[in-house]
Amino acid sequence: MNNILRSLICALLLGVTGIQSEAYDYPLKDPYLATVIGTPEEFQPKLPEKIDYNLLSLNVFPDRTPPDVFWYQRDFRYSLTYQKEEAPLIFVIAGTGSAFYSSSMIFFQQIFYQAGFHVICLSSPTNMNFIVTASETSLPGNIIEDAKDLYRVMTMIWEQVKGRIKVSEFHLTGYSLGASEAAFVAKLDEEKRAFNFKKVLMINPAVSLYTSAQILDGMVLRALPGGPDTFDAWFQKIFQKFAEMYKIMGHQDLTHDFLYEVYKTFYKAEPPKQENMAGMIGAVFRLSAGNMLFTSDVMTHAGVIVPKNRVLSSADSLTDYFKVVMRATFVDYFNELLFPYYKAKHPHITPEMAIEVDSLRYIEGYLRSTPKIGLMGNEDDLILTPEDLGFLKSVFGSRAKIYPFGGHCGNMSYRENVEYMLNFFTK
Repeated sequence: MNNILRSLICALLLGVTGIQSEAYDYPLKDPYLATVIGTPEEFQPKLPEKIDYNLLSLNVFPDRTPPDVFWYQRDFRYSLTYQKEEAPLIFVIAGTGSAFYSSSMIFFQQIFYQAGFHVICLSSPTNMNFIVTASETSLPGNIIEDAKDLYRVMTMIWEQVKGRIKVSEFHLTGYSLGASEAAFVAKLDEEKRAFNFKKVLMINPAVSLYTSAQILDGMVLRALPGGPDTFDAWFQKIFQKFAEMYKIMGHQDLTHDFLYEVYKTFYKAEPPKQENMAGMIGAVFRLSAGNMLFTSDVMTHAGVIVPKNRVLSSADSLTDYFKVVMRATFVDYFNELLFPYYKAKHPHITPEMAIEVDSLRYIEGYLRSTPKIGLMGNEDDLILTPEDLGFLKSVFGSRAKIYPFGGHCGNMSYRENVEYMLNFFTK
């Protein structure tokens, strides 16, 4: 990322919006801008220049053969960052669609390593590699099942690495959807006791996956000047540029590096209007959700995107399918793939019941009673409703650290936030 350009943008915005003169001085008060830009490097802590790490893999389901179109997704991949001496081990779960090697995950890898932790970074259950290689159902979005999938790979990873490192205790964290999943993983560990996590920190969690997805899907509509009927023209305008960004960056998760690059590409000649930034955030979520929908459809032979009798090869163009899934919302994924799975297992379940299960409200009693789980969030988090924010404050009380601004995950690499994270786990 261009540090000079970032600094100039921040200087301009600070001149327009000002910064809070009280104790918390994260520089970006606009939640959309914070979500897009994140934390400029001059406001981040100093990171280590060299760390010891391995890129490792697992064969989670030996009898599973991925479809030819996913020929490059043979094993579940993750990273281990290790100390030479005995140290606590922390698992980090990525946000929606993100891989273990995304920029946000590398940041967590560095700060926790620098603080003396072994660090294991895990891709989101909504990431393609996870869906193909490590999801039992290949239908992410059922957070209870996703937590079981995460726990399975975590225990397998521990068996794989425990001969290489000495571990004093276990911790767990995640951001965005990964934070919500961390809570369910922690609850599962109360029963299984493979790790007995000492502390768990949720960073900018979604309270309800369905509600947050609706909010993000709605951001696309804000970018359409003529409403839903103009989607095709809008999509054609940005499709090529999104493809170029994908080729350049190699991933399309909802991280600040990707959003910032899209911001420079799409809107470098325009002022930072909120509807433009909302459109960017919503479009990137659509991209991640579209990949999830396409991958799940192929893996389960559901026939929603790819006809059931169509077998895609590694040489087939996916452009037409991509255009279809970009039109699809998470609600479409829920209605066409996820809820039918629920219904097949539990005939009496309603859509409302299924939505409630995929929510932190489903485990409210556990979250209220366990002292090991903490929360770090923002008052202006874009993926939360006022009711969601009130729920988090009520449930976590003094275990919640809610900052006045920072958008969705925009300030999680800010110096003060990092200090809070590290103190949470070390004190």
